[in-house]
Amino acid sequence: MTDLIDYFIRISPGVVFLVACYFLLPKTQIFPKLVLFIFGFLLIRDAMTPLGFWRIGLADDFMVWFRFIDDGALLITLGIISLLITLLIVYSNPLLNQYLYWISDKRTASIVVGIAGAALVSAPFLLMYNTIPIEQRGEAVATTLLLPLFILTIFGNFMEEVLFRGYLQGYFETITSPWRAVLLSGLFFSIGHIFLAITVTDIGMMILIFTLYEGLICACVRLKHGIIAATLTHGLAIFILASGIV
Repeated sequence: MTDLIDYFIRISPGVVFLVACYFLLPKTQIFPKLVLFIFGFLLIRDAMTPLGFWRIGLADDFMVWFRFIDDGALLITLGIISLLITLLIVYSNPLLNQYLYWISDKRTASIVVGIAGAALVSAPFLLMYNTIPIEQRGEAVATTLLLPLFILTIFGNFMEEVLFRGYLQGYFETITSPWRAVLLSGLFFSIGHIFLAITVTDIGMMILIFTLYEGLICACVRLKHGIIAATLTHGLAIFILASGIV
């Protein structure tokens, strides 16, 4: 609980300013609100790093790895908060919801594609992880943390997918071709990790390469199969990479 309070205190100044801007904007101003939501997401995500809620590192100076805090209750709480904030954003912004494409009519196929996308994102890393001792890529993860970690990665990345693949990619599809929107979605997603790569951590270019690769796959999944499928791709991939299962 102390960690969570410290976290809210850390992000509160930024949240206050973002909320003030949101309410000052006219209700019809769609794109500026989208920008505010993305800035808000970057704030609440990147503030987790200095508090130790998650760690990102490089094994052998090139292989990205992830680990989350060893506190299941905190992971579940953060996941639920992320879900509630996402639902609040969607409910409160009906004009933005025109850009949301949730899932294709072939729902089972979309779920399968989402899972396959996660395998595609994680496969190159899992292959290389086998050549690197787990102690050099974040150490083993307790089995009791797997369910809390799953909840966080699915719900937390649901927020990210609604913003980047829902609102942003959906908006780009109204001003350019669908495949250019895919490229823009992937690039903007990677750009959203610049501060995490360069100032919040010192991982640098490898984070940008990883997020571009991941973002383009999620954008392709979203194009035909919707946000739910893209959330499975993103959330499951991060869960696989952060769980230490392989």
